[in-house]
Amino acid sequence: MARKGVMSQIASVGEEALGKLAQSPATTKLLQGALELKERVDDLGKRVRGLEAMDKRLVKLEKRLDKLERKGSTSSRSSKASGSKSSGSSKSSGSKKSGSSSSS
Repeated sequence: MARKGVMSQIASVGEEALGKLAQSPATTKLLQGALELKERVDDLGKRVRGLEAMDKRLVKLEKRLDKLERKGSTSSRSSKASGSKSSGSSKSSGSKKSGSSSSS
């Protein structure tokens, strides 16, 4: 019987402590903060899932772009090579001119 009395006293004290905690403004603020945190985490989870979908789309687009660049590079390589030679020679001659004018 003594054990039942001790246990009931402990339970009673525990109930009182919980009651006081529930009425405390600090506890209320803590619970509100925890609920807001849960909502924010849920929102971030939704955003991350959206980013994952966008990332998958981006990977597909990059693959398509690579294929298109490979197809176009064979036909445009010859024109790029001839165009880069002419533009490269004008750049080098321009730098020689600027070099000779700066030494004057």
